[in-house]
Amino acid sequence: MKSITSRDNPLYKEFKQLATSSQARRKAGRTLLDGVHLCEAYFQHLGAPEYCIVAESSLNHAEVAAVLAQSEQQRTQCICLPDALYKALSQVEHGVGVMFIIATPTPEFPSALAASSVVLDNLQDPGNLGSILRSAAAAGIQNVFCSPGTAFAWSPKVMRAGMGAHFLLNIFENVDLPALLSNAKIPVLATSSHTRQTIYQSNLNQEVVWLFGHEGQGVSPELMSMATSTVTIPQQAAIESLNVAASAAICFFEQVRQQLATKTQ
Repeated sequence: MKSITSRDNPLYKEFKQLATSSQARRKAGRTLLDGVHLCEAYFQHLGAPEYCIVAESSLNHAEVAAVLAQSEQQRTQCICLPDALYKALSQVEHGVGVMFIIATPTPEFPSALAASSVVLDNLQDPGNLGSILRSAAAAGIQNVFCSPGTAFAWSPKVMRAGMGAHFLLNIFENVDLPALLSNAKIPVLATSSHTRQTIYQSNLNQEVVWLFGHEGQGVSPELMSMATSTVTIPQQAAIESLNVAASAAICFFEQVRQQLATKTQ
């Protein structure tokens, strides 16, 4: 294990860029996984990281020691940092001092939309994006397509909200959504408050594409016009609308409910 004690160390400067700049993460094709849970999930689903970084005060923490031991077994470069240098990288308050540097996964882009997927049009909030990814993975959806204006899926905030869901999904960013939807082989469903058909009246016992949009403006008119149908989630009139992450979760698990109901008949 290598020890770095200076802020001027070239490798530490590289880590600091990745920790503080979304542009640097996108350009380098790398990101940070902060905390024991994300590190363990990465090991479980994708293998060894590029670097394992540990805060000096956490070396004897049982969970951190286990992650460190596994990293060393996998011949990952392990770095020990003084607490002050580690905290400058971490965005987690009172977290356990371990993180990974990983190459951002780049799955093969499908030739056509033929399996249940999520399409996100200009979704802005990292917490919402992470929650949608977590719900999608839990519901067994595999593909997520993000427009150029959508929050960076591999940012630390989105990663924390996703709680390891990223490693179970094929995530595609900067996607030309009109071109993607024009090539869909399955129904495209968009949520709307201006329709009468509820998700509970819709046939979700099939592969579908779920289309969600910006937190305030919703799905763009161009993409909405490409939806096979629009559906609504019944709610009390006193509430203007549901949070997009909550709406997505309700849609995903109504699809799961219908599929399970068919299997048990």
